[in-house]
Amino acid sequence: MLDEPIDLPEGTVVELMPVDQDDDLDDEDRARLHAALDRSQEDFLAGRGISAEQVMAELGAKSRPVRL
Repeated sequence: MLDEPIDLPEGTVVELMPVDQDDDLDDEDRARLHAALDRSQEDFLAGRGISAEQVMAELGAKSRPVRL
């Protein structure tokens, strides 16, 4: 959504960019994030992972109320 009206001909190509790119990470946090992403990619490429369906099933199982 644009903040201001704009009149462009049909089919005009526009480039959209996020306004706020700050994420409040300091250098140490950013380094930890990138290291975690690297490990995650290595696990995925090595076949060490679980499907989204399994994750959702496990999350659902943990959030079900327990009847006593």
